[in-house]
Amino acid sequence: MSVELETSEGVDESEKKSSRTPERENHTRMADLSELLKEGTKEAHDRAENTQFVKDFLKGNIRKELFKLATTALYFTYSALEEEMDSNKDHPAFAPLYFPMELHRKEALTKDMEYFFGEDWEKQVKCSEATRKYVERIHYVGQHEPELLVAHAYTRYMGDLSGGQVLKKVAQRALKLPSTGEGTQFYLFENVDNAQQFKQFYRARMNALDLNPKTKEKIVEEANKAFEYNMQIFNELDQAGTLLAKEILEDGLPVHNGKGDVHQCPYYAAKQDKGALEGSICPFRTALAMLSKPSFQFILATSVALAAGLLAWYYM
Repeated sequence: MSVELETSEGVDESEKKSSRTPERENHTRMADLSELLKEGTKEAHDRAENTQFVKDFLKGNIRKELFKLATTALYFTYSALEEEMDSNKDHPAFAPLYFPMELHRKEALTKDMEYFFGEDWEKQVKCSEATRKYVERIHYVGQHEPELLVAHAYTRYMGDLSGGQVLKKVAQRALKLPSTGEGTQFYLFENVDNAQQFKQFYRARMNALDLNPKTKEKIVEEANKAFEYNMQIFNELDQAGTLLAKEILEDGLPVHNGKGDVHQCPYYAAKQDKGALEGSICPFRTALAMLSKPSFQFILATSVALAAGLLAWYYM
């Protein structure tokens, strides 16, 4: 119906599209890149914030094992991003945004990985499927379209300087991490005195880049891709969280107290000096789980009945 109305007004669809193109290009040419990115990624940004993983994280509903997986994904992502940024630090479309001292995260993430996994952490971790796709895209951009690195740097670092600080406090509280920063070095920007002022400075540098309208559009498109890759990682983490939840259940009963705190197990005090709990589960919870099984209940009931019969016979 809409096509018929447009035809009746004597305006061809192709003409309407061509008439809009100069207006859009003019807007792109005149608008600051930072504003184009903010407007052009708003929907993707909102969708990323509303993924289940992010919502659970903000509520403090995250297990340490899942947080370790998230930290691992960040390590591989920033390793790729900063490798390509180092390689393109003199490229005119990216050089003004090269701030390794202030922004680079790989060194901080290395410390977090050592804290969570130990000194041999590199032998224990691997890049997940969703993270691998993100990493591959970053390497492709760095090697073939370096100007698009702006999109990935903007998506990651501006977010880290903003919402990342909230996530740091949530993680420390939910996971009982040290207030001195162990395990959350990623969120600590030691060489940025004022995050808000630095973000303004960074955006000003972005806006000063000598880019044509087409390149600006491609950077906005690439930023949306970056958000999409991040959402795929969030969804992957959400699935991993579901699997972790299943692993700690025994017929619907948690092996500890549901929070991973082995100290709540009454068996702990008696065995802590012997290290007997290393890798084990609470026997009291295990017993409760066994008691919930109908087959075990039948065996237990039969055993009790037999014992009662024997006692009755003995005292006759």
